[in-house]
Amino acid sequence: MWKTVLRRLLIMIPQLIVLSIIVFALAKMMPGDPFTGLINPNTDPKEIIRLKREAGLYDPLWVQYGRWVNNLFHGNLGTSYIQQVPVTSLIADRAVNTFWLSLLTVILTYLIAVPMGIAAGRYEGKWKDTVISAFNYITFAIPGFVIYILGLWLFGYILGWFPISGSVSGSASGFWGVLGSRIYHMILPAVLVAIISTTGIVQYLKIGISDNKVEDYVKTARAKGVPEKVVFNKHILRNSLLPIAAFFGNTITGLLSGSVIIETIFSYPGMGQLFMNSVQQRDYTTLTALILIYGILTLVGNLLSDIIMSIVDPRIRVQ
Repeated sequence: MWKTVLRRLLIMIPQLIVLSIIVFALAKMMPGDPFTGLINPNTDPKEIIRLKREAGLYDPLWVQYGRWVNNLFHGNLGTSYIQQVPVTSLIADRAVNTFWLSLLTVILTYLIAVPMGIAAGRYEGKWKDTVISAFNYITFAIPGFVIYILGLWLFGYILGWFPISGSVSGSASGFWGVLGSRIYHMILPAVLVAIISTTGIVQYLKIGISDNKVEDYVKTARAKGVPEKVVFNKHILRNSLLPIAAFFGNTITGLLSGSVIIETIFSYPGMGQLFMNSVQQRDYTTLTALILIYGILTLVGNLLSDIIMSIVDPRIRVQ
């Protein structure tokens, strides 16, 4: 187990180096510079040159890259040229909100998807499978942002059941009051994202159950007179859950890095909204840091999936 983790961590080192080079190159290819939008059009061109020189924008690219990597090792992601605060603290404040929203979304996703996938696979071809398949087709066909906007309009504006922006009510006080308000603000966006996220898990589980039904070991168990409930729970379902377990790590990190749309629509102060604001305001320092973090989260998600697979099925080892 530990050898597997160590091997995957060593593999991640060159991946992180390549990722950092790509992110740095993309940042340099972006139009303008960190001062774009902040400098008055009437500013003296000499003043603009002075500011760029102080920021090191005229240094050779390899010098700029080395300085950037050195700052990363010291936990320095730069300074936001829009808000004039360290990017590290800016992201840290938003990351907490995104983490809790993603955690609640993951819990709801699996609470919805696993029972649906089991029912669709176990009763394949029957009315339960038909209803679940129809639900999957609809949620897969409709773009996510459409469902988010409809949910916000119906349950936020029309019915008024849930708040339409923010993460905590300004009137909340005390630990339990703040916690309750935070959960209340997260329920609607988490449910909507969970509905969209169930599609892949349901299909993986249904296909896994359908494939395992016809395996020889299942036929042998039935021929020996093993009760159908035991055959399904111990043999079919257990082996069908392996792909879902592997999917778990990527699901978590995917939600953390893919929260841009839902957080923008609900004005939820998380990393996704910060990413969108950075794009609109050309805050390249914050944007570069977020892209790097999203890339690292993807690599971590793959590592988590491999570890989970090794735990669930010891026969599986990462090559």
